[in-house]
Amino acid sequence: MNDVSRLSLANSPTASSRLQLLVLSNGHGEDVIAVRILQELLQQSNPPDIFALPLVGEGRAYQQLDIPLIGAVRTMPSGGFIYMDGRQLARDVKGGLVQLTWSQIQAMRRWVRSQKKLGNKNAILAVGDIVPLLFAFMSGAKYAFVGTAKSEYYVRDEVGILARKSKAAKWENFSGSIYHPWERWLMSRRRCRAVFPRDGLTTQILNQWQIPAFDVGNPMMDGLEARFNTQQQEIARPLGITLLPGSRAPEAYKNWEIIMVAVSALMGSFREENSFIPSSSNVVFLGAIAPNLDLSILAQTVQSQGWQTSTESPLPLPDDTAVIFQQRNAYIILTQQAYNECLHWGDVAIAMAGTATEQFIGLGKPAIAIPGEGPQYNPGFAEAQSRLLGLSLILVPEPGQVAQEVRSLFTYPDRLHIIAENGRRRMGKPGAAARIAECLVEKFSI
Repeated sequence: MNDVSRLSLANSPTASSRLQLLVLSNGHGEDVIAVRILQELLQQSNPPDIFALPLVGEGRAYQQLDIPLIGAVRTMPSGGFIYMDGRQLARDVKGGLVQLTWSQIQAMRRWVRSQKKLGNKNAILAVGDIVPLLFAFMSGAKYAFVGTAKSEYYVRDEVGILARKSKAAKWENFSGSIYHPWERWLMSRRRCRAVFPRDGLTTQILNQWQIPAFDVGNPMMDGLEARFNTQQQEIARPLGITLLPGSRAPEAYKNWEIIMVAVSALMGSFREENSFIPSSSNVVFLGAIAPNLDLSILAQTVQSQGWQTSTESPLPLPDDTAVIFQQRNAYIILTQQAYNECLHWGDVAIAMAGTATEQFIGLGKPAIAIPGEGPQYNPGFAEAQSRLLGLSLILVPEPGQVAQEVRSLFTYPDRLHIIAENGRRRMGKPGAAARIAECLVEKFSI
């Protein structure tokens, strides 16, 4: 029986011997992480029947896997970034956030009641932050939590608490953890069978309380394998610089303009006599562009900087629709189909993104970030991300300073080795989704 057939059976109103699992998540990134775990669950010998309730957005990641949604879904004006700006929250409330949340709570409770009435085993998997965790607690069912939003690295490293200038920063760690007492209370209930923090340090801190936290890695690092061997001809391959403008329009278009200023500054540094790369060497800028963005808008910005279109690709990217530009011995490739390859081919990234930046650094590579105007990648977000990722993320206030940081990175190879170890430790090794699925099988007794 294939996965789709299993899921179609989940709509049956009759009792089932399999576990009935409801997945709650609150954001596109959280949906994707949840789906990775569900795909692994479906590979188990006795997989659960799966339902989903995305609390933010339309849950397209679930729909692509033919997972039935049990309640109303709607995209709010903020796009899910209500925590970063009070004005965004106000817009969402005006757009019906309160009514949507109440209808989702009711839908969840109806689902749990119907499963109990049928005599089915049922459980909740909450993915994200305190919102789905609170929903899971309110359901009355047993539950597990995948914590994607918080990490102890925001407030400490392996040595101790990070020095902070803001007095308000003490609030983040006032009780000894990035997770506040009320969040830890939800995680320590008898019905909470497992908690999966995003890194080992956070797991270690949570284990100080009676919380069933397991260090199994971070699902964000799953599914990033390249479709070809990026290590081929390692010595001869060009210097790769990955460009990550983010995925949210129109913010990403503004970010791209800033990134292109940094690219121009880098091009100027390459032409200097004491450049750290030979003048005969090729340089490839790999633009990892989200599928929802308009390539023509990005291409116009590239051409305004003096780049000419080209039909010659300097790398074997698996994307026949990629747009290529050339300027002397340098290339810019804009691709919407070779995201993984952009991460693997890049030696360093110029980043103004959330998840993509973290994944790049998790591969053991440095990224240079330029705070934008937001609403996502603003100075506050960038500063917090720099605490999360430590020395692997280098913040510069102006795009023109990127060239100096790139030169510094490649002048001191030992620094790159330390950065590689740091990135892998903070983001974890691949395979977390499979390990989470295996743990859920045990804890929910599937």
